[in-house]
Amino acid sequence: MARHPALVNIRILALLALPALAGCSYLPPLPERPRDVFTTPIVNRGHPVTDDQIAQITTGVSTRADVQALLGSPSQTSTFSDNSWYYISGVTQMRPARSMALRSQRVVAIDFSPAGTVAEIRQLDYTQGDMPRVNFVERETPSPGNERTLMQALFGNVGRIGPNPAGNAGILPSGGPTPGGGR
Repeated sequence: MARHPALVNIRILALLALPALAGCSYLPPLPERPRDVFTTPIVNRGHPVTDDQIAQITTGVSTRADVQALLGSPSQTSTFSDNSWYYISGVTQMRPARSMALRSQRVVAIDFSPAGTVAEIRQLDYTQGDMPRVNFVERETPSPGNERTLMQALFGNVGRIGPNPAGNAGILPSGGPTPGGGR
């Protein structure tokens, strides 16, 4: 009795696959957390301020010069006066789609009294509602002439090219076009 050729081929493939599957036990173990295989570097940005540095600032005693000597120049100052200094730092990491993701952010706000001494030290956290979350608008203002399609670019000037019936190309001596086509 003749065997079916498809059954013979399946048996041969199964016999060849057994040694390959047995070799899988010799592969090195997977990392404990498989996500670590595809991570990107973490980048520290801004002006980080440590808790030890904040502890060295004394409310009511430290001056602007003391704060600047200890922490350096602020990342930002208040908009309408110089009474608040902000030290902003963040940790970013590249996302798989190649856009930067903000992993954590720390903002230390130092408020000064009119006398120039430190009035208050605050740590702001946007997740707690201390700072409003600002979403940037991705739109662009369109400029005239940039929204032409390929067909408009190819055939947009059909019928506009050619001499005027008057024969003077429709230009006034001052350089502007004539309203009646050159008459």
